[in-house]
Order: sequence, then C-alpha cells, then structure tokens
Amino acid sequence: MPKFHLVLLIHSHQPVGNFDDVFERAYAQSYSPFLEAVFRHPAVRIGLHYSGPLLEWIEHRKPEFFDRLRQLVERGQIEMIGGGYYEPILISIPPEDRTEQIHRFSDYIEKHFGHRPKGAWLAERVWEAPLPTTLAGAGIEYTLVDDNHFLAAGFEPNQLYGYYLAEDVGATLKVIPGLQSLRYLIPFRSVDETVEALRKFSREYPGGMAAMGDDCEKFGIWPGTNDHCYKNGWLENFFLALERNSDWLAVTPPGEYLDTYPPLGRAALPTASYMEMTEWALPTAARQRFHAIAQEFSARPDVLAFLRGGPWRNFMTKYSEVNLLHKKMLHVSKKLQDLTAHRRRGAGSGAALSKARTQLLSSQCNDAYWHGVFGGLYAPHLRTVLWNSLVTAETLIDGVVYKKKPYAEADRLDFDLDGREEVYFTSDRYAALVSPADGGTLSMLDFRPGGITLINSIARRPEAYHARLKELAAQAGRGQGGAVSIHEQVLMKEKGLERLLYYDRWDRNAFRLLLFAEGKTHKDYQKLGLDEDAALAGGIFDIVNATPTGTMLRLRDTCPKPGPNTCSWNAEKTFTFVPVDSGFEVACDVTLTHNRRETFRGQIGIETVVNLLAPNLPDRYFDSDGQRHELRWCEATPASSLRMTDEWQKVSVTIGAPEAREFWVAPIETVSESEEGFERVYQGSQILAVWPIDLAPGATWTGRLVLKISPLA
Repeated sequence: MPKFHLVLLIHSHQPVGNFDDVFERAYAQSYSPFLEAVFRHPAVRIGLHYSGPLLEWIEHRKPEFFDRLRQLVERGQIEMIGGGYYEPILISIPPEDRTEQIHRFSDYIEKHFGHRPKGAWLAERVWEAPLPTTLAGAGIEYTLVDDNHFLAAGFEPNQLYGYYLAEDVGATLKVIPGLQSLRYLIPFRSVDETVEALRKFSREYPGGMAAMGDDCEKFGIWPGTNDHCYKNGWLENFFLALERNSDWLAVTPPGEYLDTYPPLGRAALPTASYMEMTEWALPTAARQRFHAIAQEFSARPDVLAFLRGGPWRNFMTKYSEVNLLHKKMLHVSKKLQDLTAHRRRGAGSGAALSKARTQLLSSQCNDAYWHGVFGGLYAPHLRTVLWNSLVTAETLIDGVVYKKKPYAEADRLDFDLDGREEVYFTSDRYAALVSPADGGTLSMLDFRPGGITLINSIARRPEAYHARLKELAAQAGRGQGGAVSIHEQVLMKEKGLERLLYYDRWDRNAFRLLLFAEGKTHKDYQKLGLDEDAALAGGIFDIVNATPTGTMLRLRDTCPKPGPNTCSWNAEKTFTFVPVDSGFEVACDVTLTHNRRETFRGQIGIETVVNLLAPNLPDRYFDSDGQRHELRWCEATPASSLRMTDEWQKVSVTIGAPEAREFWVAPIETVSESEEGFERVYQGSQILAVWPIDLAPGATWTGRLVLKISPLA
C-alpha cells in the first residue's frame, strides 16, 4: 500500500512598519518554538514561508534563527517558499512590480539558503486568472490556494487529494488545494482526532495527498495557542504522532511531492480567496446577509461549496481610504516606470531611483489594504508606514526629474479613478489632492521634506460585527477555556466600546465646510450630531481654475431656478499653497452667499483632520492658549491659533482661523475587530474652526483656515 502524504506549508508574516515588540513577541511565542519543534523531529519535512519584512528583521535581530533554518534546509527537512518580497496582493499591483517583488524575494532566498524557490506563497491566497502568467514568468512552478477555490469551480471534495495545473494564455502553474478541514483541525482539535482524519483520507485516497497552508501565528500567537501548543504539548505530541504513523503516512515538502507525482488534471479557478476573506470583502449589509445564509447552511457542505462572497478588490470600493492609498501607489509606480523607460536621469540618480523602487515595493505590503479579523486598515501605524513610503518614493522620483530644484505643479486628473476630476498639487515641499466632488475638500496632504503624510484618517462606518458588541459586553465576565480558531473567538479589550459607535457622514478629509444650527455645541460635534447642511459639506464643486499654486472651486447649483426652491447658498473655495521657511502653508478661503428671503442665524465651521498617530505619548501633543494637551484632547477652546506637534516625525501643524470664535477639537476613534478582540483605535483628530453667522438675504460671509506645516529643528 503506497503511503499517504501530508503536505504542510506554514506561512509567517509581520507587516512592514509593525511594532518591534510585536516582532519580538511573535518570534518568542511562535516562530522560534515552532522551528525548534520541527528540528527535534527529522521525519517532519515541510515547506516554510517567511515574508521579506520578517526575514529582514530575523536576519538582523536573530541570526541564530537563520543558522537553524540553514541546517534544516541542508538536511532536506525544510523547503523555503518564495512569493512577493513585501507580501503584496499580487493581482493588485502593476505587472512590472509583481515580477520585481518575486525576483527580489527569490534572489534573497537563494543568497541566504542556497536555492531559488520553486513555490510561491500567495498573500491571503488571493487568486485571479492571470496569476499563472505572472508566477511562471518569474520562475515559479507552484502555489497553494484553498479548497474553496476548487469547490467554487465545481470540483468535488474527493478530487482535492492531489494537485492540478492552471493555465493562462499558455503559461502553466501547479496549484495545490489546501484543505479547510485541516486548517480547522490543526491545532484546535486533539492530536488523536487529527491523525484519525488523516488515516481516513489515506484509506479513501491511497497514495494521495492532503495539504494545509496556514499561518504559523496559529501556533503560539493567537489567543490561547501558546499554552495549548507548547506548554500543554499539542505540537510536540502531533509531531510524535506523525512519526509513529510513518508506516502509512509521509510528511513531505510540497515541491518534492509535486516533482514525484503527476497532476490530477487541469483546473480553471475563479477569482477567490479563503472563505472568511470573501465574507469580509462584502459591503456591510451584504456581509451580514451572507453570514446568516452561511450559518443557516453550515451543515450542508454541498450548498456551502456554491456560496461565494466578494472578491478581494471589493475593499477598494468598500473603503475609500483603501482606494486612495492604492491609487497613490499606482500613481507613484507609473511615475517610476515612465521615468525609467525614458531614462530621464541626472548624474547620481541611480541610487535615488533604487531607493524609490524599494520604498514603492514596501508600500505594496497587503495588510493595510483590507480589514477582517486580520488586516491592518484600522491600524494607523500600518497605514502610515505605507503612505510615508510612497511620499518618500515620489519625492525621490520628482527630485530626479527636477534635478532637486524648487518647483510647483498642478495636474487635473481622475487621481482616485472614481470618474471625477481632482487637482493634484506637487512641489519640493508638499503633495496635496483636492477633491472637488467631495465637498471641495483636501483628501491627501504630504510633507515631503519629512517624508510624511498628515491627514491619513478613516471614516467611522458601520461594520458587520458592531451588532455583536452589546452581546459581548454581557459576556465579558465569562472566560474561554482552551484554544479556538481566530474566527470563533469573542473578546473585547475594554468595556463600553458600544458607546463609541458614531458614524461619519463624510470621509475624513480636510477643509470641509459645515453649516449648522446656532444651538449646536462642541458635544454635538464630538458625537457627530451637528446635522450640517449636506449640500455644502458634501456637495459637488466645479473647478473654476487651477494654477501650480492653487485652485478656485465653485459649488455646483443643482436646484431648479427661479422660484422658491432656489438653492440656499452660493459657495466658493480657493486653495492656495505657499512655501514658508522650510515648510509651507495651505490656505482655504471660503465665500458663502445667502440666497433665501429670510435671515439665517447659525454657525459655520471649516474642519480639518490631522493624524499624528500615538495619542498618549508625550512627544505628540496640542498647544492651545499656553496649555499642552495629549492628542486625545476633546474640548472647545478659544480660537487664536492651535498647534499640533509631533517630535517623533519632527513636524508641527499650526492651525489659524482669523476671527473664528472657537476651535472644537475631538478625537476620531474607531471600534474595530482584530485578532486580539474588539478595540478602540485613535485615527487622528477633527478640528473645527467655528464662526457664528447672522446673514440677511443676499449677504456674503467670508472665512479663512490656514495650515502651516513646519519641520522641527
């Protein structure tokens, strides 16, 4: 009787920009003890994938781990798996960048471990039809996806105990189906139950293969798994059990199995990811319906095989912040490709462009581009490091084009690819994106000398899991025994999070115009209860003109004329960018004319949003009226000028609003789900300069808000 093969491909990853203590904790609790367990059991032969950012950290901080990896590679126990160096979702980045990501990682593995990888890990197992061309063209022979991909293509469950060939316009790629049943057995069920499942597979599919591709973090980092896997001995006992059953079971690295056995056939796989990801990618209302249907048919695998959520690309329509980051990445990539193609290089530009390319590739790290139980969209430090990489890359590219001389440009284009025109300003000091169709606001503001971005917030929006917060609050006193899958846990990091569920009407952009009733207060602003005039706050502005240093916008009149329905307001906004000292100023001048027959009494505000990240650290703070406040400061303060300082990024933002009565300051805090449970996250501060207004029919109000961006000495 031929042996049955267990193929394990274990994936380890830490995002670009993650905190050093997270790397340390993951190393101590998972990566190191897992590898040592493998070392003690030579019959356990597996594939290991470590993302580029994690390998770089290990190389410099834990060289002994590299030594152990080399030992395991040399004795044929470990197969090193490649992929995209910075763990991008390959289908979301330009083809040239895909190839560079894969080659860069293959070169790294060959340099340190002596062999170019045959296999590639797909970040989040996101598959689309063109991937065979991308991967095969970069020297990759195989990858692993989920059984979900095959089932969605109409495969029967009994056809998933081998591998297949996928093809795209003549390029072929070996594709391994990773079994969800094994992902949920290992390490969450008993060793005996897991081995019995493998024995059942071996009886039904003699000489076949069962594969699992999953995260190493589930062996020590996920809640409860460190004690379960190491202190309580699950992993050691599992490896011992695999050795005891070696008469019928071989634990074989993926490349070796594929080199030895022929494919079972051909496979045309649909756009897919693992089941949970396709659920997370759906819009919130659809996600709730999908989850309910999946629960209803949880005992019907024949039905579940045909339930499909959304494609990964949905995150770019579900979250405008993801789309803006992604389109900034595409914009910078195209700039670099164009510059390289036309060879417009000055003396010494090679080093600058090489650094720009590395910064661009690192900005493609996938985590901040999506959100589920994992995913870093709601993690400001993960978004910020990608933004800052793009700021640095674009600054270097433009520095080569303009030979490091001062310059200022304005381009009218559909920057975020939503079918509407924006104005993109660039200079040696700044980059800024004015979005006329979203209330004439500023959606991006970069300080180029510091390589940083300043807005980088996120709208508070309903998420499918928000409905569970009250239920979780009631359960907070009850503990959970043992280890469970990350998808089954219910944890809350602090009490009362359900009281923070306010939802924004608008994206968190700067220079939004808010007109509201005279009785509204700072407390209403904090809780998003101003009930501001939607036509002004989120209306469509037309571009009257655009110069290299500014633009004038006019509110589009969408009301019928003449008659009693004539629009209440005419509005114009003028943005001006001016170099100041070693920084710059951006000013927004507003002209508002009242069209109604009756006098209007109320309040008007021009809002800005700034995110300096860590709200509780002493090196980031507000200065107001001689007092210093932490970034989570929430108060109304007399308006003269207000300053925000970031000693870590070495930048300050001074906010000026001539003749305003007050500044209303409030933190932007989201409630999101992570692998550690539900948590509150500071996403920057919203600051509203407020003026009382009393306008007779036909009267005009003018106001001005200025941001001065300065480097710290």
